Amino acid sequence: MAKSSGAGKGGGRGRQKAAGRGSRSLTTRVKTARGRTTSSQIWLQRQLNDPYVQEAKRRGYRSRAAFKLAELDDRFHFLKTGGRIVDLGAAPGGWTQIALERVGPKGRVIGIDIADMEAITGAEIMLGDFLDPDVPGKLRALLGGSADVVLSDMAAPATGHTGTDHLRIMALLEAAAVFAEEVLAPGGTFVGKVLRGGSENEVLSMLKMRFRQVRHAKPPASRSDSAEIYVVAMDFRPES
Repeated sequence: MAKSSGAGKGGGRGRQKAAGRGSRSLTTRVKTARGRTTSSQIWLQRQLNDPYVQEAKRRGYRSRAAFKLAELDDRFHFLKTGGRIVDLGAAPGGWTQIALERVGPKGRVIGIDIADMEAITGAEIMLGDFLDPDVPGKLRALLGGSADVVLSDMAAPATGHTGTDHLRIMALLEAAAVFAEEVLAPGGTFVGKVLRGGSENEVLSMLKMRFRQVRHAKPPASRSDSAEIYVVAMDFRPES
């Protein structure tokens, strides 16, 4: 359930989305090396020349994915000052850090992952599986109540088979959505990753039954060749 994410120090609301714009940099070419596959060489060259990667390093963010959450919040404004946030599949911690920046010192942010994760000052980090039945109660105790926002940028390890990868990510999204319904306060927000491929409509229909607004967005930081988009479900209505 490791999540592709990253965030960190500096940068206020609205400033993240300017990453990589307004300047030019020379393209870095990666020399071939013994034992390096063509695909890994292409990946490395893309990373070295990605302006979001460069900007993340400059700001101390843990990965470029930090900008995805920042851009989503710039558009939908769900990370409010003093908010209580749960970040599922939080490692390496980028979305957790962006959440901390946005909610401020009066907010509470909890990141949970089955993978070890470096501590983040100001956040509570839980090592474990969010599907554990004891987790919702533990989270409420740490938050001092229900969550205002549940975040999920989780992605299952890729198999290379498009159909299988789509189903695995959608299964994670569904599990995260069910979890969100357990811990969200009325009026809360759920943000989750969607991999387009045909089976997402069932999960989206489920969300529309519990949230007054369900929107789709592809933040600029999401690579154009990626099938990922994000669902932002707002104004949670608990089952009466």
